[in-house]
Amino acid sequence: MHSLRSTQSGFTLLEVLIAMAIFALIAFGATQILTNVTDADEASEERFQSLQDLQRAMLVIERDFLQMVPRKTRVEGEVTDTLIFAEEFLFDSDSGAIGFVRAGWHNPQLVLPRSTMQSVAYRVSEERLERLYSTYVDNSIGFEPKVRVLLEGVEKIEFEFLEKFDTKEFTWEEAESVQELPIAVAVIITSKLYGEIRREFKVRR
Repeated sequence: MHSLRSTQSGFTLLEVLIAMAIFALIAFGATQILTNVTDADEASEERFQSLQDLQRAMLVIERDFLQMVPRKTRVEGEVTDTLIFAEEFLFDSDSGAIGFVRAGWHNPQLVLPRSTMQSVAYRVSEERLERLYSTYVDNSIGFEPKVRVLLEGVEKIEFEFLEKFDTKEFTWEEAESVQELPIAVAVIITSKLYGEIRREFKVRR
């Protein structure tokens, strides 16, 4: 009677090395896919945040320009006939700038120690679109306005006024300081991310 010898089968060293190489390739591929998905998610989140910042900035700009009023202000304590200040490098801007008075500043039942009007200005400083504002329309000599950054990555800002001349034609002209409100104001923002953005606002006269 012959005894049966049980044979044990196993993996050779070459087979183990091949299996390890396959698993390593799979792991590397999975890591690359995960990295790409993570990077895409971060880029999408940054883009979404940038869009939100742009929307908020445009809402603030729209609110201010649609409520522009013909209110004279004091400059260094002296009353000026100028209603809108507009000039390149004004207010220490790196490009265009504009300043005016807006109404509609919410003050329920006038309980706050201020009016419902506000002096505001826009400028670009160090590639940031900034809104300058103060609590009072007429401020004391040497007063420094508060600064709110609305948008990052802004290369320049420009303004145009819509005017009607004797020919009865409406034309857009480069904004300059004026003593009367224009028919409309165009705000042109050049952004690194979005390129040129133009918004036009009809002025309440």
